[in-house]
Amino acid sequence: MSTIRVLIADDHAMVREGMRRMFERERDIEVVGEAGDGEEAVRLAQEMKPDVAIMDISMPKLDGIEATKQIKKSCPSVSILILSAYDDDQFVFALLEAGAAGYLLKSVRSREVVDAVRAIHGGESVLHPAVARKVLNRFVAGGSKTGPAKSAEMLSEREKEILRLATRGLSNADIAQELCLSVRTVQGHLGHIFNKLQVSSRTEAVVRALKEEWVTLNDIH
Repeated sequence: MSTIRVLIADDHAMVREGMRRMFERERDIEVVGEAGDGEEAVRLAQEMKPDVAIMDISMPKLDGIEATKQIKKSCPSVSILILSAYDDDQFVFALLEAGAAGYLLKSVRSREVVDAVRAIHGGESVLHPAVARKVLNRFVAGGSKTGPAKSAEMLSEREKEILRLATRGLSNADIAQELCLSVRTVQGHLGHIFNKLQVSSRTEAVVRALKEEWVTLNDIH
């Protein structure tokens, strides 16, 4: 079993200590660093190259939005999970645009955070239900602000089908069952989708699909 290397970035020492203790109980997760501010989070991400960085929004020196942008620019392979007390639209969309792979509220249980780390490391999308609703309302019900779809041709019909199912929130295993494929095949298709769209997570791919109107409300419901 490969170990998932995690960086924790939060300005509250008690929160960091609690998460570290939580992850220490998991055989497949290792905390490789802790950051108390955004600048330290960026520096440690560049030095440690973690698989997943857990990021708060409100931090000294550099907020979570800017830290996420800088980490994704210098270390695009790092998956970023936002764990915040805030679900304001301005934070949600700024962080998803910056490349966050997941967004959870601090009201979730510890087990959900552990599961989320494994999920986004495996290419899954992790959005708190309240956040997912905001995404749908903005990009689907509100319509696209990026103009007509022009890049969907780069995806094969199978890739479009998988992206539509991913947008509905299905896991890799659920997609595999729906399409009578192996999970490994689904993961391979998602990898091709990420490469073609120049994104590094399922969440980024879904946001792109919604913005470009490659998926509609009928595809999701």
